[in-house]
Amino acid sequence: MAHEDPIPPRTPEEAEALNDRIDPETRARRDAALKLVRQYGDPVLRSRALEVEQFDERLADEVRRMGRLMHDALGIGLAATQVGVMNRVLVYRVDPEAPVAAVVNPVLEWASEEREPLEEGCLSLPGVLVEVERPVRERGRARDERGEEQLIEASGLEARVLQHEMDHLDGVLILDRTSRDQRKQAMRALREASAGSPPLGVGA
Repeated sequence: MAHEDPIPPRTPEEAEALNDRIDPETRARRDAALKLVRQYGDPVLRSRALEVEQFDERLADEVRRMGRLMHDALGIGLAATQVGVMNRVLVYRVDPEAPVAAVVNPVLEWASEEREPLEEGCLSLPGVLVEVERPVRERGRARDERGEEQLIEASGLEARVLQHEMDHLDGVLILDRTSRDQRKQAMRALREASAGSPPLGVGA
């Protein structure tokens, strides 16, 4: 998902203003990181990732690399498919002071009937912000990068980030979760965003 700030910019001018607040060194790291993120149109973003079976040093390295990339890209979530790795792995960090959390082979077991719409952006869809309605709370199970089982109970932004990243692991994008009108506007924004930076908002 896209920046630690949970309130995404509503207009291109707001996105530009946020971008202007980034110092040159941070912007350079962000630009370099974004070059490693697969962009809309890449078939890997429409592919279902595979269950992880080996919890070894290679997986730990993958998680560390994803965490660094997410941080440099100013993201709050990143799925392995977004970097071309077909593993059911995601990393996220909603609180910028918290450590990066790794989630491997996540399974959603319950989601609340209460739902909330919120604009989301995505590092793989530069220039796009669309409203996505998602359950406010969720519960699931997964493993960490060491293979330890973990129960995940999340609400609010954390639940949204997890759902967004789990969608990526199934080849689902925010364009599939929004209205037809917003999807049309998003496709137009994608065509117009051949130059410039992705929005700083809730997205991955």
